[in-house]
Amino acid sequence: MSNFQVSRRSFVASASAAVLGGVTMSRCDAMALMQSRVRQITRGPQHHWFGYYDKLQFDPTSRFVLGMQVDFEHRSPKAGDQIEIGMVDLEKENRWVKLGKSSAWCWQQGCMLQWMPGTLHEVIWNDREDGKFISRIMNVVTGEKRSLPHPVYSVSADGRYAVAPDFRRINDVRPGYGYAGFADPHADDLAPQDSGIVRIDLRSGKTDLILSLADIARTGSIPSEKLGIKHYFNHLLFSPNGKRFVALHRWRYPDGSRLTRAITANSDGSDVRIVCPNGYTSHFIWRDSKSILAQSRYWDGNDGWGNFLFEDVDGGGDVREVGRGILDPSGHISYLPGGKWILNDTYPKTRERIQTPHLYEVASGNRIDLAELHLPAAYTGEWRVDTHPRFSPDGKLVCVDAPVVGQGRQLHLIDISDIIAG
Repeated sequence: MSNFQVSRRSFVASASAAVLGGVTMSRCDAMALMQSRVRQITRGPQHHWFGYYDKLQFDPTSRFVLGMQVDFEHRSPKAGDQIEIGMVDLEKENRWVKLGKSSAWCWQQGCMLQWMPGTLHEVIWNDREDGKFISRIMNVVTGEKRSLPHPVYSVSADGRYAVAPDFRRINDVRPGYGYAGFADPHADDLAPQDSGIVRIDLRSGKTDLILSLADIARTGSIPSEKLGIKHYFNHLLFSPNGKRFVALHRWRYPDGSRLTRAITANSDGSDVRIVCPNGYTSHFIWRDSKSILAQSRYWDGNDGWGNFLFEDVDGGGDVREVGRGILDPSGHISYLPGGKWILNDTYPKTRERIQTPHLYEVASGNRIDLAELHLPAAYTGEWRVDTHPRFSPDGKLVCVDAPVVGQGRQLHLIDISDIIAG
């Protein structure tokens, strides 16, 4: 048996039977059918993965799938550890095409490798050079490459700008999401004026600090504010029209715990708004350029978390829960093109440490589980392997990261074309 198993298509299933397309079949048959949807597209002995869920992994034609390659696992990256940057050619027997290298990376989000929006042949990733973190843009056809003086996080849909936090500070307060190599120069400052979110002009390289940690720490009310809390930014994402971005403003307490607010701002850092002020925000995605789906704790007195749609976030729109009890409230959420489906996953939910990528149909409220992926106990903490599902431009393919017995983390494709067409 393979190291991973494909799960039931329908959320309504028992241990012995499942309902697929109105036809009841044995769970064994349902599993076999789902198994046929999944194929491994990278192989050992090198380990391959992509990282976060909100980046463009596929080229516009859905032929090339970006990835990273490394020869070790189960420890923190060191300053001298390099990874290889490459892409899988789906039309040539999943051939690995080497593109470059990076010395600025982490297990959860890699090196921010992503296809440049609006281009057919350009990719961007972060690296380290001449005593600082930088980013590189490369034409994968010609091999032409240029460097920018700052690393990136999110790129606007027109490919003109990027925004980024201070990866040195993130590495100090939350290893696994920042980069090894340079210490935070503001490590002793709880909310520095000279550190925060920058905007990079991807044509000229001009870089400006547009929102400082000192400024955000003075904006609005900080839930459970205490002496000694240390502020930082993480998880930035441009709106689809590029006019605004969302970010998580986080603060760490002296005991290591942390709380979070979701904020939005104009692309130049102006007009800061607090979207979710209760101190509990996790994964999020833009549904459109005005509305954000985000995970937060219930604020009605109930225990637990849910997925909440914040409509017209800059105009004080309604907030409503989506998929309570069905759509996982802790997974990595994205809207497929057209907004009819939400793509999500789970952390290990069972004693067998099974992670489950799944689809949620907005109109019907139905959930379709796509796979059951085993995460061995060795993959924990900073170097765990979240599946982080990413979709192709046409929405027909999903790529996930998952370990393979004897090969370590590898990339897998899930074909969902018949599901979204139904």
